[in-house]
Amino acid sequence: MLTMIRAIVRPEKADKILAALMDAGFPAVTKYSVAGRGKQRGIKIGEVTYDEIPKMMLMSVVKPEEKDFVIQTIMDTARSGVKGAFGDGKIFVTEVEESYTISSGVRENGAAEEAKA
Repeated sequence: MLTMIRAIVRPEKADKILAALMDAGFPAVTKYSVAGRGKQRGIKIGEVTYDEIPKMMLMSVVKPEEKDFVIQTIMDTARSGVKGAFGDGKIFVTEVEESYTISSGVRENGAAEEAKA
């Protein structure tokens, strides 16, 4: 089965992550702006609390054997400093049953591709 990786990261890190993935041979990534909060529950600056913080979501679908490498590449690039910091982001991993290429109509099924190998 194919694996979908969704990474919610700091906006200032997104381009570095995209470059690292491209250099590693993973050019297929969808990027979009999101807003939300994690454990830090927003941020308070003076008297104003910002409940939703701007983030970027990067989404990629990879083969199962590539999953750990892609996740590690994202984590190494997205982490602030050596130990990281609150707000660096989160990675979600799910299985993809199938996908379709719209232009050709080709259906991809990760399990079927593995069986052919």
